Amino acid sequence: MPILGTLAGVGLILFLLMDSFETAILPRRVTHGFRFARFFYRSTWWLWRTLAGGMKSGKAREAFLSWFGPMSLLALLGTWVSGLIVGFAMLHWSLGIPVNAPEEPAFSTYLYWSGGTFFTLGPGDVTTHSWLGRGLAVIEAGLGFGFLAVIIGYLPVAYQTFSRRELTISLLDARAGSPPSAGQLLLRVARSGDCAVVDPLLAEWERWAAELLESHLSFPVLAYYRSQHNNQSWLAALTAILDTCSFLIAQVKEHNAYQPRLTYAMARHAVVDLALIFRTPPLKPDPDRLPAEQLRLLREQLREAGMDIAEETAADQQLIELRGSYEPFVNSLAQRFLFSLPAFAPDKPAPDNWQSSAWMPRVSPFGNQHPSSPRLEHFD
Repeated sequence: MPILGTLAGVGLILFLLMDSFETAILPRRVTHGFRFARFFYRSTWWLWRTLAGGMKSGKAREAFLSWFGPMSLLALLGTWVSGLIVGFAMLHWSLGIPVNAPEEPAFSTYLYWSGGTFFTLGPGDVTTHSWLGRGLAVIEAGLGFGFLAVIIGYLPVAYQTFSRRELTISLLDARAGSPPSAGQLLLRVARSGDCAVVDPLLAEWERWAAELLESHLSFPVLAYYRSQHNNQSWLAALTAILDTCSFLIAQVKEHNAYQPRLTYAMARHAVVDLALIFRTPPLKPDPDRLPAEQLRLLREQLREAGMDIAEETAADQQLIELRGSYEPFVNSLAQRFLFSLPAFAPDKPAPDNWQSSAWMPRVSPFGNQHPSSPRLEHFD
């Protein structure tokens, strides 16, 4: 029995240290079979989304879902700490370390001693004169000090990464609407009179997609962090950019497709790898996000705005192929995280977030003009 307790204690300590190292320190994807952090998030998210399923869609439901990311991170850190304390308590108890305690030593006594040692509280009312016990106490105190330092360093890095992600999403509001859509982005670009302005934007989003991939592989918990506005999300923004690139590549003539292809490649790489990490098999959207009639109307609007649109047959087929290579992945991620995918080209765009306020009705200080493109319907 002492041998089994010792092996169990050592195994628990090593298991939790490896899991915390892979989650908080190792800057690459972990590919082996079982990970406690992965199991923790899959089980707790299943419970959380089940509870959310009983709520009506709206602000209350989104607020409830937004709590999961921060709370789950704190719960995971607390689970690691609690497990390490229990592991060292099992070692002391199974090895029969003699202690001076106010009561008859039991497992609860060793658990109390282990907790005080891990948090480096110093000798309390439980002490030992055993060299083995002292050695284990020094190891646990050093481990606890280093572990807490890693946690303290982990949280700011995660929140800084989240902030950088949201900054670029916020900038998409006036460019592509709220929620963002390829139709609105393309219409605003076309009505600006210079379609070349879209290339610097796509270059910025190419880099954003690369940062999203790197950060969400290193810190998967960030995928559960929701945006400040209920009609925005990292997945909706990424989908709108993929839609835009697909349309520019397949449908627009006399526009250099080099930058749209680069951004498309990086953005698709991001969604495919994230779907693999979160184990969400591709699932084709149903219903179709861009029916034939809606595509026809979008093409007409863009022609009226001055954009040179390609012939329908070959261009439409290429657009279908481009969409088919990413839509199943973004759809499966949307269902996993309970996000809403944006419409490719909404029939009636909603007001942008910057136009809305709790203290005054919707206004447009630019009159009937968007700051970069005139005659947008929902600005009238």
